[in-house]
Amino acid sequence: MNFQTLSEHRCFGGVQGFYQLDSAEIGLPMRFAVYRPPQALAGEKRPVLMYLAGLTCTEETFVIKGGAQQFAAEHGLILLAPDTSPRGTGVEGADAHWDFGTAAGFYLDATQAPWATHWRMESHLMNELLPGVIDAFGGEPTRTGVFGHSMGGHGALTLALRHPGRFASVSAFAPIAAPSQCPWGHKAFGGYLGADRSTWARHDATELVQAGHRCAPILIDQGLGDKFLAEQLHPHLFEQACLAHGQPLTLRKHEGYDHGYYFISTFMRDHLAHHARHLGLGAGQGA
Repeated sequence: MNFQTLSEHRCFGGVQGFYQLDSAEIGLPMRFAVYRPPQALAGEKRPVLMYLAGLTCTEETFVIKGGAQQFAAEHGLILLAPDTSPRGTGVEGADAHWDFGTAAGFYLDATQAPWATHWRMESHLMNELLPGVIDAFGGEPTRTGVFGHSMGGHGALTLALRHPGRFASVSAFAPIAAPSQCPWGHKAFGGYLGADRSTWARHDATELVQAGHRCAPILIDQGLGDKFLAEQLHPHLFEQACLAHGQPLTLRKHEGYDHGYYFISTFMRDHLAHHARHLGLGAGQGA
């Protein structure tokens, strides 16, 4: 993978870096961030944990606000944080809405014009960026995890369910868990995938579980003070599907916590411990 180093910074004994790749899948430059823990700097092959951010975010959001590096250093996890969509596409209307277009790629490959040309986030992540980072930064191909927040929680769940065996660990913070049944999902799926709702089901975590897709045991944390909970997120529908169809799920609900990174950073230790355990790095702490 040919990429450009934009900046690198020492952090908890490791290195937090920011990079840019000329993406063949997207057809444009794509930025991403990688944290290498001390173990990776010492030459050890380490598991890679990919974090998918939410609407309006960039590759910097999680890196700056999530507080994950200290726990990644403890467990020896390489952290990958991609951007959330193509940028600078020149597509009319790409910047017209905060919840569609730029910074709102929904981690799928669009099929509808004019989005289909550049909005190929699933192919970019699965076929290009993730394997490239594993190779370039000393990752272990057989020990990979995925997690995310909101739109990125949707992405983590659907990519894990759509690519069985690819991810050994899965978690999410306040995911859009049933996008076919919420306004954000209607807007994104209608625009990127078209009116045929059967195509939406292929990118809806709740419907994927109902259709028989399975992945590693899932951890979800949800704040009960989240203003998007009732209208947009629907974790109860995903929970019902998992219970009915045998998908292992731990759904934890937290009074008073909202949708933002104060909530996410509070439970980051638990999520990295969850991933460390399922990636074979020991029991760790937390869930």
